[in-house]
Amino acid sequence: MAKWVRMSPRKARLVAKHISGRSVPEARTVLAFTQRAAAREIEKVLRSAVANAEANHGLNGDNLIVSAAYVDEGPVMKRWRARARGRVARIKKPTCHITVKLAPAGDGAIAPKPAPTVAAVPPTPAPEPETAPTDETQLEAEAQTVEESEQAAEPQAEAEPAEEPEPEAQAETLSEKPKPKRTPRKKTEESED
Repeated sequence: MAKWVRMSPRKARLVAKHISGRSVPEARTVLAFTQRAAAREIEKVLRSAVANAEANHGLNGDNLIVSAAYVDEGPVMKRWRARARGRVARIKKPTCHITVKLAPAGDGAIAPKPAPTVAAVPPTPAPEPETAPTDETQLEAEAQTVEESEQAAEPQAEAEPAEEPEPEAQAETLSEKPKPKRTPRKKTEESED
């Protein structure tokens, strides 16, 4: 554990999620190439946990898995900054507690996450070709259904709206509208001369 680390817990959790469930060598590689500042702090905690496992329990560090990595919120330090016209602004300096738990790889611990696999979809069978009817009664029945469908389509065609009038006819109807009446101008002496 690392307590009272001067860092926002939200930002540290983003990095801690990357190493949870991975092997120690893989987690070290991920942290080495992560550009966030929290990666350095979490890497220190991981190094400490591996050292504790090797020294206290006689385990090999490369055969361990990160079973849990989480970040808890610590106390927030409150500071003040002077602002214009005698006012002040609050500054919050958050802290967090970082915890990394390790477990042996073959001891029923969390196994590394397998890559997601896509289930194979069986191909759909091709439709069977239709066979031509052999009986004359079947041919007559199909002919009747075709005639009925054509007759049903004819009334729909009649129900369509009438054709639109030609553009010339539209122009005539527009010109037939009454124009507003204008009052004649008042004649002045200058205009009469």
